[in-house]
Amino acid sequence: MKFPQKHTLQQIATIIGCDFVGDENFPVLGMNEIHVVESGDIVFVDHPKYYDKALQSAATVVLINKEVDCPKGKALLISDDPFRDFNKLTKYFKPFESSTYMVAASAKVGEGTIIQPGAFVGNHVIIGKNCIIHSNVSIYDGCVIGDNVTLHAGTVLGADAFYYKKRPEGFDKLISGGRVIIEDNVDLGALCTIDRGVTGDTTIKAGTKIDNQVHVGHDTVIGKKCLIASQTGIAGCVVIEDEVTIWGQVGMTSGITIGAKAVILAQSGISKSLEGKTTYFGYPAEEARKKYKELASIRQIPKIIEQLKS
Repeated sequence: MKFPQKHTLQQIATIIGCDFVGDENFPVLGMNEIHVVESGDIVFVDHPKYYDKALQSAATVVLINKEVDCPKGKALLISDDPFRDFNKLTKYFKPFESSTYMVAASAKVGEGTIIQPGAFVGNHVIIGKNCIIHSNVSIYDGCVIGDNVTLHAGTVLGADAFYYKKRPEGFDKLISGGRVIIEDNVDLGALCTIDRGVTGDTTIKAGTKIDNQVHVGHDTVIGKKCLIASQTGIAGCVVIEDEVTIWGQVGMTSGITIGAKAVILAQSGISKSLEGKTTYFGYPAEEARKKYKELASIRQIPKIIEQLKS
């Protein structure tokens, strides 16, 4: 998430009320999670296990809960609770805006696009040309939709990331300030839920077709011309490369990559990255023919036991 204008390190420290290490005029351009940070961004870290990763990342400002040696060319924001202060910055730069109309006045809708009665289009949404938005679709603030997109009834774009920190008093939510981007010629079936990025974008690229009741988690990127069947659940920060086919009821853990032109058969469980141009099945998912042979072997176990008894 980029700020509307450049800020200084001192200005950011003042917003969240913390100390800093570095030049007070050090430029700060935005804030992001560690997997999408760029030069000029703030990243937060609150556990020693991840200090080095944050300090050596592309981020040039590290919001951290301990004063450590600051790498050359970077700056630190010293906070007793980086998670809380990262949320403060999200609220400051992306405050919640209430709506009073079903289609917000600030939304931009392209020529030839049809928005059916009962659909909601939030603030600063951009919708391209020749789209069809069916009834009861909800498009939250800041979403971007390309040309020739179809969204079927009940689909939700831009709900918050499922991202919580466990505290003694309960779960503390990381506030989402990112977007959902749907590129050209994408179809989304009924009752799909596409969560916004925490600070970056959840993206579905051109030509992808998604069936009913599919969930896509925060900051996930789905490539071009993918096919995803119903009741598939994709966690956050997943990368699905181009022309992947995913059949029904597949479940996928966070932070993995599915290679281009992979095929994942129905009801498979994906717990690690998979190479492309291969068909997978089962849990944990493996190359399908290998998995089928394993299952065939397992079916022989009762027969083998009976033979041993005799």
